[in-house]
Amino acid sequence: MADLLIELFSEEIPARMQSRARDDLKKLVTDGLVTAGLTYASAGAFSTPRRLTLTVQGLTAESPTLREERKGPRTDAPQAALDGFLRSTGLTRDQLTVRDDKKAQVYYAVIEKPGRKSPAIIAEVLEATIRNFPWPKSMRWGTGSLRWVRPLHSILCLLTDEGGAEVVPMSVDGITAGNTTEGHRFLAPGRFPVSSFDDYTRKLKSSKVMLDPAERAAHIWHDATTAAFAQGLEVVEDPALLTEVAGLVEWPVVLMGPIGTDFLGLPAEVLQTSMREHQKFFSVRNPATGRIEKFVTVANNEAADHGATILAGNGKVLSARLSDARFFWDNDLRRVKAEGMEGLAAGLASVTFHNELGSQADRITRIAALAREIAPLVGASPDLAAEAARVAKADLQSAMVGEFPELQGTMGTYYARAAGLSESVALACKAHYQPLGPSDDVPTDPVSVAVALADKLDTLTGFWGIYEKPTGSKDPYALRRAALGVIRLVLMNGAKFNAASIIEHGFALHESRDVSLEYQEDDKKRAELLSGLGLEAHSFEARHELLNKVSTSISHLYPSYKRKQKQHSSSEFWLRSDGSDAREGATGTYSLFDLDVKDLLAFFHDRLKVFLKDEGIRHDVIDACLAMPGNDDLTLVVARARALQATLKTDDGTNLLQGFKRANNILTQAEQKDGVEYSYGADVKFAETDAERALFAALDTADAIILPAMAAEDFAAAMSAMAALRAPIDDFFSATQVNSDNPVIRRNRLNLLHRIRAICGQVADLTKIDG
Repeated sequence: MADLLIELFSEEIPARMQSRARDDLKKLVTDGLVTAGLTYASAGAFSTPRRLTLTVQGLTAESPTLREERKGPRTDAPQAALDGFLRSTGLTRDQLTVRDDKKAQVYYAVIEKPGRKSPAIIAEVLEATIRNFPWPKSMRWGTGSLRWVRPLHSILCLLTDEGGAEVVPMSVDGITAGNTTEGHRFLAPGRFPVSSFDDYTRKLKSSKVMLDPAERAAHIWHDATTAAFAQGLEVVEDPALLTEVAGLVEWPVVLMGPIGTDFLGLPAEVLQTSMREHQKFFSVRNPATGRIEKFVTVANNEAADHGATILAGNGKVLSARLSDARFFWDNDLRRVKAEGMEGLAAGLASVTFHNELGSQADRITRIAALAREIAPLVGASPDLAAEAARVAKADLQSAMVGEFPELQGTMGTYYARAAGLSESVALACKAHYQPLGPSDDVPTDPVSVAVALADKLDTLTGFWGIYEKPTGSKDPYALRRAALGVIRLVLMNGAKFNAASIIEHGFALHESRDVSLEYQEDDKKRAELLSGLGLEAHSFEARHELLNKVSTSISHLYPSYKRKQKQHSSSEFWLRSDGSDAREGATGTYSLFDLDVKDLLAFFHDRLKVFLKDEGIRHDVIDACLAMPGNDDLTLVVARARALQATLKTDDGTNLLQGFKRANNILTQAEQKDGVEYSYGADVKFAETDAERALFAALDTADAIILPAMAAEDFAAAMSAMAALRAPIDDFFSATQVNSDNPVIRRNRLNLLHRIRAICGQVADLTKIDG
């Protein structure tokens, strides 16, 4: 067994590319070695700004000899067939063997591929890896044809075993592999030989190079936190910045410096973002005041003056950057105080959100209308919710967010406070974007909840209405994330409301914009239509009524209806303009939005299953609850599912399920056979056995508990009462034959089974449960 050491030494590799490059190098080389027949015990990849390194431990010395038998044509086959077989095997006719095969004799080729020594295989694999390395961006230099992320200077390729170390002979574009590497560019220049991976890491460390990026990151964090603690301060955690900085240096030297007093009044987020984005500095916070007062920079050099010159230079550059940030801050505050937050947001009318969904200003109008409707359902003031929606995105027009887009929402909170708006409105400016992912915080302030729900529902209904739905792995508008955000907002805040009506309102707001656009060039015609309805021209109710009550050509009134017609075949699209069902024999009347509402609600249900899967709630349990009325109340569905899951984990619950399914199967078969429905009420006077009478009594008791429990949404009590039916049902089936010879007794017992199905069906649709 041997150990392989590879180093690809180049100019500085961008920090953001190093992690993927390590993984790619390890995968490409190890996969190539295994494909060629070599095996190994372990492998590890490392990187610094100037090198990619791979070590492979326990590599076999050569690939095994392979023997392959290949069946050819019959001996009496045409000569052309034999010639083709010989070409494919590389053999001559004399080297073939003849064997009996069923009714004829057949040629066989025995091909032996001798094993190859590992150095030859390594050279081939490494050259292919270098020439085909998947850099996101690469370059050529000089007169060669090789492409690399930065000019490649040297290749170290060393194979070490008990007999010593040998260089693997190979050359790529004029670069010949050797056994030497370089230390730190400034602190230990010059090349030196190595004999193994341990020797390599030891000599690099003595040459001021930390090979392992995890070691560099740990060293940076330790020194930074120690320096801050010594002055009663703390370093603001930033894992992404730590990883990036660890990829910028080979020998990290931590230095801490002050921020100019002129900039200490800037918001902490502004200071942190400016220093991180422009200078790659860590922020150092005073835990007593929360202010960012100092910065930490990481040098790649040990200076004679202990970093004083480096800090002075960095301080000057930082002051220039923070001067820009302070200008943005002061300018934005002047605008807010002069124009107010809604004045700041006025420019959003010229910012397109989506070419089919209007401008950001159009979107804000819709969000405000939705937030006003949602507010009472989550305990918020409708007026405050609408105000918060109108100003929540105002900071998108600020100079600060223009420079640092990641501060959207955060700056809105500061500007809303400066404008004298209520704290609930200010908090909603940032919180309405949340939650941004499955681990992000969920807002709890009622106003923030209302605006966050409105924001996400407007996104969903808008893109749903123009048929930009997620497909497979593609979700360009993050609609799955938006739906999960709605689910988490509803569940974490215990909000209870019928989502279908809110979703329909969202669709109506988008359609009302289409109608407004349709008629904005003919105000007289629009005014006549509205006058006939007795509605104000610009109210939501007016536009909603235009969509649902005006009798006219639907393709003229509803531009998005034309899009729907393109998406559905004539056999699928059955909704007339007056809301009636166009299918043969149908009599129902539907809202224009029913198709989209049902489709989007089903999407929510799918996302809910994914969300509850992490809680361990089975998909069939969720299906059983979704089949019940009120399935658009997500809080209700989840409470029911949790209670049902808990019940089914008990012995009574499991056995009751079996009893229910037995009763349902017997009843279903009888109804299909007899062509009638047994739901006319069972009578205890026809009961013949004690078990039968006990079941009547148990059902009466359960019904008396379950009905009020369901009305009060006390699912635990309802499930407990249902589980208590387990013993009476078991006794009934043990002592009673349902299909009695007496037709009256049989009918009564089938009606009794219907009572079991009906009472259990009040809690959940148990037919959906597996098992």
